[in-house]
Amino acid sequence: MLQVKNLNIYHKKDLRPLVTDLSFTLNDGDRAAIIGEEGNGKSTLLKLLHNPSLAADYVEYTGEIRKTCSVCGYLPQELDPADREKDVYTFLCEEPAFPETDYRELSAMAGRLGLSVDLLYSDTRMGRLSGGEKIKVQLLRILCMHPGLFLLDEPSNDIDIETLEWLEAFINGCTFPVLYISHDETLLERTANMILHMEQLKRKTESQCSVMRTGYREYVEQRLKGLERQTRLAQEEKAAYEKQQEKFRRIHDKVEYQQAVISRQNPSGARLLKKKMHAVKSMERRFEKQAENMTRRPDTEDAIFFRFAPGEGIPAGKRVLDYELPLLNAGEKELSRNISLLVRGPEKICIIGKNGVGKTTLLRLIAGQLLCRNDIRAAYMPQNYEELLDMDSTPVDYLSRTWERLPSECIGSLNPDTASGQAAQEPASRQTVPSPENGSAGRDRTRALTKEELTKIRTYLGSMKYTVQEMDHPIRELSGGQKAKLLLLKMSMEHRNVLILDEPTRNFSPLSGPVIRELLRDFPGSIISVSHDRKYIREVCERVLELRPEGLTQP
Repeated sequence: MLQVKNLNIYHKKDLRPLVTDLSFTLNDGDRAAIIGEEGNGKSTLLKLLHNPSLAADYVEYTGEIRKTCSVCGYLPQELDPADREKDVYTFLCEEPAFPETDYRELSAMAGRLGLSVDLLYSDTRMGRLSGGEKIKVQLLRILCMHPGLFLLDEPSNDIDIETLEWLEAFINGCTFPVLYISHDETLLERTANMILHMEQLKRKTESQCSVMRTGYREYVEQRLKGLERQTRLAQEEKAAYEKQQEKFRRIHDKVEYQQAVISRQNPSGARLLKKKMHAVKSMERRFEKQAENMTRRPDTEDAIFFRFAPGEGIPAGKRVLDYELPLLNAGEKELSRNISLLVRGPEKICIIGKNGVGKTTLLRLIAGQLLCRNDIRAAYMPQNYEELLDMDSTPVDYLSRTWERLPSECIGSLNPDTASGQAAQEPASRQTVPSPENGSAGRDRTRALTKEELTKIRTYLGSMKYTVQEMDHPIRELSGGQKAKLLLLKMSMEHRNVLILDEPTRNFSPLSGPVIRELLRDFPGSIISVSHDRKYIREVCERVLELRPEGLTQP
């Protein structure tokens, strides 16, 4: 069992409240999903519940956290940098339960996760595994522990569809409490029986946590109905109050006028008017008290809003990509053969496949070819944002460098209502793919930004729900979703018309997910992507190809 009582969490740097007076209890069979926008403290909450020292550097907390289980299985959102340098076997052996687990049990667990048993004993570095393989190895280590409580931070990130279905079955069949964060709406709809919704209100100066014992879809529907009902009631009460106030003002003005014009020779009339004004003042105080108790418009955290600026379209007959690759390998390992991919016009293509088959490797090669082209304006969003983002820069500095390179006609067409993003560039020494700056967009001279242009950049970031403080935080301190927003925003600023996206929706909240899918579905250019997000595949992609050892095929 997990019990949280009157928990308050504050960010040390700006004293921003992440959680205020949160109380809930998890019992056996509870499958609680934490949802909320990016940067709202979901991962921080999970760290505190597991081990407060994990978040001690940047937050403080008060309240009570009680766990009755002796073993807690915690899956972090990102693998620790030191763990990335370890080989798989060493990483697993650091959990004492792993070497003590029977080989047949390990083999069965690996099989359910889609892992080769040989990989468990290999000297392959954790950092060289695919994103999905990293998650699977960590899940296997947790399963060896036989925990009485599962705390899972984005367990659905990067794993293939087959393993996603296993994860759904695992969560649904788990007899112990499971508290997890996920941006996969399908997973949430199929597994959660309890929702913990974390919101940041009033420009992230106040926090609000809602706990409801219901499924995700039911929670969303009930929340929307409740908000609509509260909004309607607030509008009706406001209209009635304004009508009442108008009547009151007429009475007040009439009595005030009569007091001003009454003759001094009529003292009894003056006394009567004074009593009337006293009654009017009492009425005014009563109305003020009534206004304090009126239904308020619901204060909620809206999903992000932005769209691509005009001009990103691509002609229907344009040959965007005609790609042939005889052999795809990673080091000495052969992944696939005879890969062929033809993309014409504004097609939206998704490549799926099992973890480790080489999807990210293939997409990186495609990006390397397209980013060098001058006849298209391509942008790349990698799975690991650090490949392109300067972690020590701030969002404002990062976008300022982008703005300095924009041609004047692009700047003239930008406005705060068309905020969106692109894959960022790092210093050339850190890039793993050719920079878009090598193409036509990079031939414009750099120039100093005006105060007005810097204000516009902050306006764009504001449309992506960045606070003033977050705009000046180092990028490394931002959440994965906030980094993804930065890349998307840069794409829009640079007017890209071909997007190469590796798991584009993986870090966006379930509330922002529909916005992102609509944005990409309506994008007039071409999209070549890798994804395991079933809603993204169904709603955005026109053509789905599966990468197998024999090449790209229809699934």
